[in-house]
Amino acid sequence: MAKAKSPTPEPDRPAEDRFFRWDGTTLVVNILGKPAAREDAIGKVRGRQLMVSVTAAPKLGRATDHMVRFLAREFGVPPAAITAVFGRMNVNKQLRIENPARLPDVFGT
Repeated sequence: MAKAKSPTPEPDRPAEDRFFRWDGTTLVVNILGKPAAREDAIGKVRGRQLMVSVTAAPKLGRATDHMVRFLAREFGVPPAAITAVFGRMNVNKQLRIENPARLPDVFGT
């Protein structure tokens, strides 16, 4: 499980170069999903996207739904606090996470 960290912006990188940004208390994250993986995991940053692997098959948005439930646990929020802005049925997606209680280490804050 991820360490608890305070949700603050990353000061040394311009916003357009990051895989995430803050919109008030909502975290907006660009995701590159990997469905049908061996395990659910938050991976490395690739360009302006965060790799997230999930075990669910990419069928009718089920992998994204599974990803939302997995990320809800990682960020300490209920699944209803995570919204797919776009890409529900695509590996490229953007998620909005309302009031995350903690941030995984990859956020570097």
